Amino acid sequence: MSESTQTVISPHIQDLGGFEARRLLPSDERTMVGPFIFFDHLGPAIFPPGQGVDVRPHPHINLATVTYLFAGALLHRDSLGTMQEIRPGAVNWMTAGKGISHSERSPEAERSAGSSLHGIQTWVALPDGAEEVDPSFHHHPATEIPTWEEQGVIVTLIAGATHGRTSPVKALSPMLYLDLQFTAGSQFILPADYSERAVYSVTEGLIIDGQPLAQHRLAVLESAQPVTITASATARCMIAGGEPLGTRYKWWNFVSSRLDRIEQAKQDWRDEKFGQVPDETECIPLPEH
Repeated sequence: MSESTQTVISPHIQDLGGFEARRLLPSDERTMVGPFIFFDHLGPAIFPPGQGVDVRPHPHINLATVTYLFAGALLHRDSLGTMQEIRPGAVNWMTAGKGISHSERSPEAERSAGSSLHGIQTWVALPDGAEEVDPSFHHHPATEIPTWEEQGVIVTLIAGATHGRTSPVKALSPMLYLDLQFTAGSQFILPADYSERAVYSVTEGLIIDGQPLAQHRLAVLESAQPVTITASATARCMIAGGEPLGTRYKWWNFVSSRLDRIEQAKQDWRDEKFGQVPDETECIPLPEH
């Protein structure tokens, strides 16, 4: 571990029903990095014809979900009536606010032919004063997301601002979310623009200030100093961070600064108050624990 790294988090493997997710946040070592309170590496997964992703309708409050794919496709439906397919390089940003329910499934065309899935799903906690905003959904095609090359690295600015560029994805608090694709010997200098930052190694071959970072690890960086990320081979990583929001509680799919709000959300889901997702006839029940 380099001097610029506070801690390195190993993933907890989750079975999401036919495919695996590596969960990095929340973890025993760290609950949040900036506003990011949930970080899942989905797949890579290959599904035979007739099978695919089937995440049934479930609720969220006081957070935004951010879906970003490397491969495959997902069909998002929510209780606002949204139906939106997402493909690699695009961004789906769903602000739950005071409450929303949604499902994610493989599109029928992919399901019929045989499908794949590989990507990152994160949750961003909402700041004080914005936790109870009206729910909304925004899709940004890959052509809208700032992408450039810097010292041999292809940089995609999913959300936030850095290197003189700003993503059109509307974040409600200061944050940074990057996809970096390296060639062998290339490097990227990550400035100390935000109080909290972390690097996730999608692949092998990444080096932080001279120290290798094993694949599928989240390196939480020291604040107030830039770091240099290099690659010994073709490699890919994600950068997530921003300014801290204060204490946030997470229970199942609910996030809030108030425990009583989470209790209310539990009851609202039991009482079917989140709204129906069109074209869906089932849902994920509230867990007992």
